[in-house]
Amino acid sequence: MNTPDLKVNLAGVTLNNPVMTASGTFGSGEEYSEFVDLNRLGAVVTKGVANIPWKGNDTPRIAEVTSGMLNAVGLQNPGIDVFAKRDIPFLKKFDTKIIVNVCGKSEQDYVEVVERLADEPVDMLEINISCPNVKEGGIAFGQDPSAAAAITRAVKKVAKQPVIMKLSPNVTDIALMAKAVEEAGADCVSLINTLTGMKIDINKRAFVLANKTGGMSGPAIKPIAVRMVYQVANAVKIPIIGMGGISNASDAIEFIMAGATAVSVGTANFVNPYATIEIVDGITKFMKDNGIKSLDEIRGCVK
Repeated sequence: MNTPDLKVNLAGVTLNNPVMTASGTFGSGEEYSEFVDLNRLGAVVTKGVANIPWKGNDTPRIAEVTSGMLNAVGLQNPGIDVFAKRDIPFLKKFDTKIIVNVCGKSEQDYVEVVERLADEPVDMLEINISCPNVKEGGIAFGQDPSAAAAITRAVKKVAKQPVIMKLSPNVTDIALMAKAVEEAGADCVSLINTLTGMKIDINKRAFVLANKTGGMSGPAIKPIAVRMVYQVANAVKIPIIGMGGISNASDAIEFIMAGATAVSVGTANFVNPYATIEIVDGITKFMKDNGIKSLDEIRGCVK
């Protein structure tokens, strides 16, 4: 049969294939470009970018756990000015879509970055609402439907690019959060961000991470992520980017069958820098082997 069509459409933006990188696991692409042909990725999602440089959390801030890892990096980043001058021109050399992950500690922080990106040649914005809302005593914007909706509305007012709201799984009802941001104007949602976890060194009788808690990612969280993507796919009409423990093509296809339009690969990049390309090839092979011409045929096929 002919080569299957891997193209997907996210809010009017066409990706050559559904595989992208998860924010914070791929830098802004440069360090991975010696392993991965960035032209072969559907999109590169950058590390979180704030209105000013963030130094991140104290070390140690990464720990291995069974079937995954904990991180409390704290969104260390050089700020929007350095990012726009250094990282965007690098990514523009490649035939891939650029999705900028935006973080902030207040509504104004987010709005400033989104305004600054309005005239930059980037394709989409992913708004990280798992950041702590400093005005509300540190609860993440993504844990309160009204706060998530308010950030969505504020960002949509000034954004020139389609807006993806990245949802936190640390909530009672993920579908409620997705509906709140959809109603507030989000063009897409991405999920899941990390689950809050903790590790204790029994010999030192101390927390392994300086921050005490960290975000859990990796294969252990995949069944939770697939379940949440399925729930959201049955609650909203906007496209979904699924992520959480994707290590191979089978994992990615599970998310697509649960209803995701595209997928992001995160922790797997640390273990295997070729993971994203192997997943693109694996999806292509699965489609050929099963006579699937387009991903539309299998998206959300489980009911």
